[in-house]
Amino acid sequence: MSIPLVLEQLRSRSHEAVMLEEPVPTSELPTPALLLNRPALERNISAMATYLESHGKGFRPHAKTHKCPLICQRQIAAGAVGICVAKVGEAVAHAAAGIESILITSPVTTAPKAAVIADLARQISGLSVVVDSMAGVDVLAAQLDASSPVAVLIDLDVAMGRTGARGLDKVLALHERIVAHPMMRFAGVQHYAGHLMHVEGFDRRREKSLSLWSRLRDEVLTGLAERGIECAVVTGAGTGTYNIDVEVPELTDLQVGSYIFMDEEYRLIGGRESERFDDFEVSLNVACTTISQPRNGAITVDGGYKAFASDSVAPVTDALPDVKFHFAGDEHGVLALPDGEQELRLGQILQFVTPHCDPTVNLHDYYWVQEEDNLVHSCWPITARGASW
Repeated sequence: MSIPLVLEQLRSRSHEAVMLEEPVPTSELPTPALLLNRPALERNISAMATYLESHGKGFRPHAKTHKCPLICQRQIAAGAVGICVAKVGEAVAHAAAGIESILITSPVTTAPKAAVIADLARQISGLSVVVDSMAGVDVLAAQLDASSPVAVLIDLDVAMGRTGARGLDKVLALHERIVAHPMMRFAGVQHYAGHLMHVEGFDRRREKSLSLWSRLRDEVLTGLAERGIECAVVTGAGTGTYNIDVEVPELTDLQVGSYIFMDEEYRLIGGRESERFDDFEVSLNVACTTISQPRNGAITVDGGYKAFASDSVAPVTDALPDVKFHFAGDEHGVLALPDGEQELRLGQILQFVTPHCDPTVNLHDYYWVQEEDNLVHSCWPITARGASW
């Protein structure tokens, strides 16, 4: 009963905007509050779509970043070929909201999840999945309905060592197994080098990424082409390499995610011509309130590990660049104030750029959405929050 329970719960979640009776300033939000600036979000979506179109590439944005069908709809309206999700649960939540073209980017190897995929294939017309093992192909084949075939991509790995098949022989064997099943249609390959997205320095990042694509071409893609195996889809890349991987001729579409929000980890990697990666605007912040000041030179805010997710860096507030945030447990953060800086007062609302946007979003139930007047007019539900299975 576990799978039917979570399916019912996911499919019943709200995916529509909730309009406030009257717009409110950020000072009236229940902090910590996840704050989304809609105009900046829209500009980021448009900027990425325009750039990739100008280079003849599609984009298949990763919804694991935002987990929100309302954002998916805006990305699709801007020309996205569909969306990506990392997990089956995310696919269920977005399909229930009417998103038709979904690629699940992590392999599935158990019958219960494969059965959910089979059910999704009957619901939406554009479901795609990745495989990287014979076990994965066979468990899917055992569940799929021949009347609702699924597009299958082979997930490829060169160096990351997380998921993906390595070597031409294994890829050819997987291709043979896929095409032998009438309910599967071989669609192409996926190659995502997530470990390169945050390599600091544009030139260093470019060299590493293009080197991996060159190895992939030599080790796999050329061999497939020589055997007449067409890869209609070659998908991969991400925000950190979006303006690098467009140089790869075989790449058809990019799985960009964080560009819509930006975070501090990404801003630190450096851009093509700047020390900061500022190709896209920060549209996502967490609003926190100053709540206590036990000692001079520091002040406490009401956001800690339950409000921000961080792999490496701390939140920052651009309005006060010299103020340093230190995590002080689950519920709190302490701001170290520069010498002589005592302008902050208790009850003040501060906005912080997230350290890592994807897992930070997953800590919150909804976005408080700002419009051009900087007032919050609506809430957007984070429909796939917690759908990590």
